[in-house]
Amino acid sequence: MRTAPGALPLLGHALPLRRDPLGFLASLPAHGDLVEVRLGPRPAYLVCHPELVQRVLSDARTFDKGGPLFEKVRPLLGNGLGTSGWHDHRRQRRLMQPVFGRERVGTYAADMVRGITAVADAWQPGRVVDVSAAMQSVTARVTARTLFSTSIDDQDVTDIQHCLVVLFSGVYRRMTAPLGLWEKLPTPGNRRFRAAHDRLRGLIHRIVRAHRRAAGGHDDLLTALATAHGDGADGSLSDRELCDQVMTLLVAGTEPTGHALAWAVHLVATHPEVEARLHAETDRVLSGRRSPEVTDLPRLEYTGRVFTEVLRLYPPGWMFTRTTTSETELAGRSLPRGADVLYSPYALHRDPRLFPAPGTFDPDRWSPDRARLVPRGAFIPFGAGNRKCIGEHFGTVEALLALSTLCARWRLRPVPGAEVRPRPETTLGTGPLPMLALPRARR
Repeated sequence: MRTAPGALPLLGHALPLRRDPLGFLASLPAHGDLVEVRLGPRPAYLVCHPELVQRVLSDARTFDKGGPLFEKVRPLLGNGLGTSGWHDHRRQRRLMQPVFGRERVGTYAADMVRGITAVADAWQPGRVVDVSAAMQSVTARVTARTLFSTSIDDQDVTDIQHCLVVLFSGVYRRMTAPLGLWEKLPTPGNRRFRAAHDRLRGLIHRIVRAHRRAAGGHDDLLTALATAHGDGADGSLSDRELCDQVMTLLVAGTEPTGHALAWAVHLVATHPEVEARLHAETDRVLSGRRSPEVTDLPRLEYTGRVFTEVLRLYPPGWMFTRTTTSETELAGRSLPRGADVLYSPYALHRDPRLFPAPGTFDPDRWSPDRARLVPRGAFIPFGAGNRKCIGEHFGTVEALLALSTLCARWRLRPVPGAEVRPRPETTLGTGPLPMLALPRARR
């Protein structure tokens, strides 16, 4: 095992992880299957081979949630599904899995389509739209409506978007800060972080209280959680536990899918041949401009390839950390208990040994004859193993319905001079994405 080049005393690799984290991580597979990096003086081990990544993700007992990313995220999200340890996660997963089953997700499709249609129909021809903000608005509304049977107003959506931007930026800064001192300083950024956290928590508490007052009549995830056995005095989940789960699902249901949709719109708009094929498929399947239904998705085959390729190039979850719960061996290296293990979907998806021409946007690499050539474990936008993202099917259905709805109604064009580049924070976003909205002719 080699140590990544460029480490500095005390700082370790903090500078490249701040200045160009994507380029730094993508360069590391060339140094071996397991590469040591330093987060300040603290060693961590980046897993660069798909078989080793699969081993880490399939053994959640040995490689449990933990490490520098989750140490910083857990105070934000609490002990929810995404941050809980192995034992708590098993219980939470069993409770929540039925709500994310394929048949159940199909019942959410109408709400998903209504959400994206409301946004798309509000755009004015020839006006500039911040597509990134618009997609975050859509995913926030869909998540609140489908999972919590709750409608949120425009001010709540604005608050959620603002808070998530501040919080995710702050979490990544805390993760890469040498010696863990940065977050303790009374800087304006830290004050904004705490204010955003309190503001979002207040919104979550309001959702939970409103749901408690409704007392039944809902067939949604929050009701399932509220009626489950937990640590509360009456045998049900406490408000704190409910808030942790709502916080986790609101964050997970808003940021990742919203960012992926923004990247999809940007990539389609900058690849005319892809856009032409996408529009042709949408016109054929949707007979012009009717709204899509979940039963249309099998026929939106090229749309599915486009979104899969978007997730390869710009996976919203671009880096994750685990912690060993006992001494173990990995790639011939003995790791002690408590060792930090990292894996990066972004680095794995950009490895030329796994994906030819990895920087090229090529949806056809996911055609049936080519997709079977992708090595097992090389494509992991949703993770793998028993901690694979529970919302994979939910998010994919939402994204495909949204993308086909937009393609049926609009051509979106980049604004001249607007620079779009990845913003690697806790999730991988575009930043502001101004685009010119041009209506498509009816067919």
